Amino acid sequence: MATKGLKLILASSLAWTGLVQAAVQGFDISNWQTSVDFEEAYSNGARFVIIKATEGSDWIDASFSSHYTQATQAGLIRGGYHFARPSSSSGATQATFFLAHGGGWTGDGITLPGMLDLEAGSSGQCWGLSTNAMVAWIKDFSDTYHEKTGRYPMLYTNPSWWKECTSNSKVFSQTNPLVLARWASEVGTIPGGWSAQTIWQYDDSYPYGGDSDLFNGDEAALKKFASG
Repeated sequence: MATKGLKLILASSLAWTGLVQAAVQGFDISNWQTSVDFEEAYSNGARFVIIKATEGSDWIDASFSSHYTQATQAGLIRGGYHFARPSSSSGATQATFFLAHGGGWTGDGITLPGMLDLEAGSSGQCWGLSTNAMVAWIKDFSDTYHEKTGRYPMLYTNPSWWKECTSNSKVFSQTNPLVLARWASEVGTIPGGWSAQTIWQYDDSYPYGGDSDLFNGDEAALKKFASG
């Protein structure tokens, strides 16, 4: 209970000079979260959730459908995310797989654009790809998603991964919203030429299930972002 209280206080009070005037609480989940209280999350201020849908080109999260339905019923803005496996198949192949299994977007005001989760995996920090090859892989995924939905996917990353695996590429800073992973009390340095993050994952736990996120703006801005 004490931990939950501290996290709720943190979520309601976090702010960073020059980058945000308001923030909206959210969270992200996957099949690892077997018990998620969507209604309590909403009652305590959460307004969005990002839900794992797929991984690579052949793995579907078994909890995605139920998570997505429950999130919708609770009144949350929701969207799917894809865990990238750049060493196993092309970006286009994985974007197409993601879109076929929950990662799509529609301008209904309650659906977030899909998120591409970029982090280390079983093939090492950068999946055996050079920085140029990694940037090309991400662009292949991003362009395919954009071609089919009209939106560019959000990119989830942390500064160290982005620096090591893309040489801090600025290619995506004008097109793709940044979901910054940094578990701390402040955002810190923004990588990749982005002027600011769209969403900040600031903690690896959330009282009602998953990780803690903040949208960089107020609720009206969140709804506008979901609407495209």
